[in-house]
Amino acid sequence: MSTKKTNKKVYLDYAATTPVDKAVVKAMLPYFNVKYGNSASIHTMGVDSNKAVLNSRDIFSEYLNCQSNEIYFTSSATESNNWALKGVAFANKGKGNRIIVSAIEHDCVLNSAKWLSKQGFDVVYAPVDKNGIINLIKLKKLITKNTILVSIMHSNNEIGTLEPIKEVGKLCKEKGVLFHTDAAQSVGKLPIDVNEMNVDLLTASSHKIYGPKGSALLYIRNGTNIEPLLHGGGHESGKRSSTVNVPAIVGFAKALEICVSEMKQESIRQSKLRDKTIKNILKKIPNSYLNGHAVERLPNNVNIRFDFIEGEALMMELDNHGIEVSTVSACSSPKLESSHVLLACGIEKKEAQGTIRISLGRYTTENEITYLLEVLPKVVKKLRAMSPMGLKNS
Repeated sequence: MSTKKTNKKVYLDYAATTPVDKAVVKAMLPYFNVKYGNSASIHTMGVDSNKAVLNSRDIFSEYLNCQSNEIYFTSSATESNNWALKGVAFANKGKGNRIIVSAIEHDCVLNSAKWLSKQGFDVVYAPVDKNGIINLIKLKKLITKNTILVSIMHSNNEIGTLEPIKEVGKLCKEKGVLFHTDAAQSVGKLPIDVNEMNVDLLTASSHKIYGPKGSALLYIRNGTNIEPLLHGGGHESGKRSSTVNVPAIVGFAKALEICVSEMKQESIRQSKLRDKTIKNILKKIPNSYLNGHAVERLPNNVNIRFDFIEGEALMMELDNHGIEVSTVSACSSPKLESSHVLLACGIEKKEAQGTIRISLGRYTTENEITYLLEVLPKVVKKLRAMSPMGLKNS
């Protein structure tokens, strides 16, 4: 196989980020240079901008089945997750100091928890099974009278496993503990009802659903005791100061509207492409394995590991053929370390290093998947032939 880079382009890294939908761009444009008022201003231009923000809030509250005043716009899922953990921790430290997070959370949650442990909080990590699903029995044992917050992601950004959030929420409610879920990968792909799921705080992100980067939200149930992360002019009901990013918020809301309108059909379509991809890879390539739960997973996630090769080399070789995938979370990939998610699932470090994540999206076609399934076996065979790690003739 030639290593000369092709002009063909097959983007299969939608879990990292998505292209901004054309309809989203159209909705945002007026708020850059026509309706550009500061939403905190009380003149006509400001009032118009504020109305756009309020309308956007309503769109999210309808989707999440919550009150509009429970939606707080932020700049990123990282900010939302930091705020959820740190804000709840410091606001409730008089009640207790234990914070529980799952072992497979996104780095922004894990690093927030790690920082809180340095501030005197008792941070514990809830284990998962081999498929990445939280162990409810062990989680229950970890919840003590000093526990103030549990944070378990709705779906894992690497392996796509869906967590039993409703059951976790019920447990937390029974124990009188606040419950946060990072739903950045789930919002727009799956129906979400914060009341049915007993969620007190929820994170969502715009650029995961064909909206602009730089916009996200944190749902905070009314009555939840939380400290602001940012202090200033008192925007977002005094909880999140910063001049409101009106164009990005409008785009975020428009992106959600589009996702909701096509959620059912896209879930079916992407699930079929996902299953086709998994089935053919496991069939055509010896010593290949699916990471994450086979059924309880996001409709667009394929996470596969291969023996005797490294994921980074495989990713780069696929890129030479115009196929763009990732090895771990895009936020973690520059570190070139084994995935903490896979290690938490009991996968050995050497095995984990042979993993790639293929994530599908709105614009993924059957032809693109066919091309991937033609190229991938050849690339794996080539790399194994070059590898000192083992298998030569697969």
